[in-house]
This record gives sequence, C-alpha cells and structure tokens, in this order.
Amino acid sequence: MIRPKLFKHLLMMTQAHSMNIDTICAVATPPGVSGVGIVRLSGPSSATIAEKICGLLPPPRHAAFVSFRDKSKHCIDQGLLLYFQAPASFTGEDVVELQAHGGPLVLNMLMRRALELGARVARPGEFSERAFLNDKLDLAQAEAIADLIESGTEAAARAAQRSLSGEFSKQIAGLQEKLTALRVYVEAAIDFPDEEIDFLADGEVLARLDASGQALLTLLAATRQGQILRDGIWMAIVGRPNAGKSSLLNALSGQDRAIVTEIPGTTRDILRESIEIDGIPVHLVDTAGIRPTENPIEAEGVRRAREALLAADLVLLVVDQFGDIAEQLSLLQELPDPERVIVVFNKEDLQLADWDERAMRAQVNASSISISAKTGMGLQKLRSMVRTAVGATEQTDGLFSARQRHVDALRRATAHLAQGKRQLLHSAALEILAEELRLAQKALSEITGDVLPDDLLGAIFASFCIGK
Repeated sequence: MIRPKLFKHLLMMTQAHSMNIDTICAVATPPGVSGVGIVRLSGPSSATIAEKICGLLPPPRHAAFVSFRDKSKHCIDQGLLLYFQAPASFTGEDVVELQAHGGPLVLNMLMRRALELGARVARPGEFSERAFLNDKLDLAQAEAIADLIESGTEAAARAAQRSLSGEFSKQIAGLQEKLTALRVYVEAAIDFPDEEIDFLADGEVLARLDASGQALLTLLAATRQGQILRDGIWMAIVGRPNAGKSSLLNALSGQDRAIVTEIPGTTRDILRESIEIDGIPVHLVDTAGIRPTENPIEAEGVRRAREALLAADLVLLVVDQFGDIAEQLSLLQELPDPERVIVVFNKEDLQLADWDERAMRAQVNASSISISAKTGMGLQKLRSMVRTAVGATEQTDGLFSARQRHVDALRRATAHLAQGKRQLLHSAALEILAEELRLAQKALSEITGDVLPDDLLGAIFASFCIGK
C-alpha cells in the first residue's frame, strides 16, 4: 500500500504538472449586491498580481487600505488588501484577498484585471483541493467546509464544525492504529511460523478483531447520524384522495403550502417542502391521491406518486378514519418494507363513534399513529416516530458531518473484518485475514483521502462552490 504522505506527494506532483503551478482566482462571496465582495487569489504569483493591482503589498496578515487599479491605472474601487504568505495560509500557498464593495461589476473588473496579470479562474473547490494536497487538512475536513457552508440546520452546522476541527478524522486514525497493531501481530505469525502460536487458543486475535469490529459499528452508527444531519431525509406523504395528505404537509411545515379542499384529486403533481424536525432536515413530498382514474392528468400524478414513494427514505400512509379502511390499507402492498412506513390515521378530532383504534392498529404490519392534521393532535408524537424510523437519535451533540461515501467506506471495512474473522475460524487462514485487514484499512484511508482514486478526488471537489 502506498504510504499516505507519499500518495499525497505523488498526487500533488501530478496535479501541479497539469496546472503548471498556476495562480488561481475566484470571487469568494455569493453572487448579487452586498456591502463587501472578496476576490481571492492563491498561488506563486498572488503577491505580484496584488502589488500590481494595488501598488503595494502589506506585511503578511496585515490589512492595508488601497486603491484597486486597472491596467490604465484608473481606480476600480477602494478597499482592503490582505496577504497570507505561504505556508501560513488556508491553501498552504501565497494567498491574497481583495476586499472591495460587493457590486457584481466591481468584482468582475477585479477578476478581469487578475486574469490579465496571469491568474486563471479557479475550478470548483480548487482552493480546498490545494489545501488538501498541501497537507493543511485531510479530505474529511475539506468536505466539512462545504458541509458547513450548506448547513440547513444549527445541528448540521455544529456537526460540520466538529468534522472540520478533525473529530471524525481522529476516530478514523484511532481505528487505523488498532488495525495496524493487529496486522503486525498476524503477519509476524506468517513470517515466523516456527513459533507455533495457536491464535485461536490464544484468543488475542479474536479479541482484537471483535473490539475493532465493535468500534467500526459504533463509528458507522455515528456516521449514519452525521449523514442524516447533512443530507436530511426524503419523506413521501401518500394515500387515497381526500385522506388529508395536503393538510398534513401544511401542518408539518407550519404554512399553507398545499391547496386543501373537500374535492378529491386536488393535488395532481408532486409538491415538495423542506422542513426541520428536531434538528433533522426533512424533505417532504406531497403526492397525488392514488386511485384508478381515466383522467390522463391525474393518472400522471398517480404515476409520479408511486415513483416518489419507492424513492423515499420514509413513507407516511395517510388513512381517512371515515373512509374504507381496508381499501386504504391495501396501499401497503405497494409500499416499501414496513420499517420504512408509518400509517397515519387522520381526522382523529372528529371522534368516529365505532372507531376501535387499538384493534385497527393491531392489524397493521407497520408503525401507526392516530392524529388530526387539522388541530395538530398527535403531531409531536408523529415527529418523534419519524426520527426513530430513520434511525436518528435525539442527541445531536458530539455528532460530526458525514457523507454517503463515508458510510459506504465504513461498511466495506466492517465487511472485510467479518470476512477475515470467518476465514480465521473456519480454516485458520492467516494470510487471508491479513489481506482482509489491509483492505479494511484501505477503505478507511479513503475517508481521509490518504488513498483515493484521482477521478473520485476530482468529483468530490467539483461539488464545492467556486470560491472555496
């Protein structure tokens, strides 16, 4: 396996060859009009370009009030110039920030001048990519920057900050140390067979395998929580026409987002709304009532509803207590597995005389609850059920931001450990165990970027904003 530092060095040489150590520039503030706008430069020519635009270069980490000038020496604007000398900068290179007024025209003129002086426009995420390649942060920390910028809830922002500070990476490093120690122990037995160590009788390897496997499962659970905080969940509201789906969407979102009438089939298309449930981002999808219909427009809505429910992380099946219960519950046959479904018996406020809630809920092979979307009765309990159904805990302190690729890598590492243990128990195959341990470490290394394919690295940073 290529050593992490060597891998990064080789990758950086490859990237540098393709870029010719370019100086890059980008607008680092959002599009639109604002009080302040920033043009950021990074690379060997940053200081020279800044001095030509501003007429001076202040000492590192000192702000200077300057006039930004074009090639004809006409003043573009006045503002602040900041210089961060390598390696004490975000990217590890010379970095310059031109802080002007935040008008699009002013920033475009500053960008044009920087390009005239030899800079090029940065690719998405290229500043963070250079920080990664220059060992200023690892890949999990670099991704946390984008996660922090895109955070939709306070809990998600705190989780991203913990990842950025290195909390996630420290836990990965701790697992790597345990697996390295175990590999040394196993490979020593392979290299010195005359010692005749009985690993199964000794119990040391199995104990270490079990301890590492449990640590991986614990980290996997926390990582899944972090992914939920970052990405949220997709929750589809489905049911027969007029069951109260749109009323439920309005009640959960706290606003009149969907049209509610007594006329069945009001919703013909997919309606989406993003809300927060106890710190968890939830993307609600209100669908057309599912029923046989000859109307081509409504039929298309029904088709889209079925697509939405199959793709959702969680489905709320809304049942009208005053309708044909058995007919409405027949939709369960079309829904995903029961663990991804909550049956919501609506219109509880109307108090149907012969309604036997306990008996009805006992017939449902899924979680269920009675509510009133109109009055809000039972909604708080429904929110708690949603959290439980997607595996989210109420405790968000201590969690870190994570992505699907992190979850996938941890699952592969867990699978390699399990396979290695099976081989050890069934055939005492130490060589296979050693290989499975190596593959587990390789999977973990992908999280921090110590070992990562070039194409995946490019795809990760391509999702960042230009100025980062």
